[in-house]
Amino acid sequence: MNRMSWIKPNFLWMMFRSGWGMKADQEVTLAIRLRREGFEEILQSAVHSSYQTSYGTQDKWKKVLKESSVRLQWDPDHDPFGNKLDRKAIQLGLKGESLQKYVKDWIIEIEDISDFVEEQRHMIQKDQLDHLQVPNEQIYLPAKHRD
Repeated sequence: MNRMSWIKPNFLWMMFRSGWGMKADQEVTLAIRLRREGFEEILQSAVHSSYQTSYGTQDKWKKVLKESSVRLQWDPDHDPFGNKLDRKAIQLGLKGESLQKYVKDWIIEIEDISDFVEEQRHMIQKDQLDHLQVPNEQIYLPAKHRD
C-alpha cells in the first residue's frame, strides 16, 4: 500500500509481460473484477504519465500529475506470440486514496487463472490458435463519453 500498484486490463499485454506465466516471479496470474463505479472513478481521476497538450502547459500537467493518485499510461498491445500491434493497451497506476478504495471498496472478486494461462500457453506452443481462448476485449467508453 506504500507504492503504486498497476491495473493492466489487457490480457495479451499481460501474457507478453509475464511470458505467459513463465517469467520468474510472474508465474501466478490473477483476474481481478472491479465494481464499475470504481473503474469509472479511476478513469475519471487518471492523469497521463507523460505530457499531453490537452493539459495546456507542461507546468500545469506536472501540477495535476503531482496531485493525482491515478496514472494513465499507454503501451503497445501484443498478439499471442508477443509481437507488437498498432493498437495500445492501457495501464492505470494507483496510489494513495485511489489505491485504498481499490483494495477496500472496489474489488469484487480475485480469481487465480494461472491454470487457464498455462492451458492457453500450450495452445500457442502447439501453434493451435484455433483453440486459443482469449477475452473478447472491446473499447470501453467511460460514462461521461457515452451517448
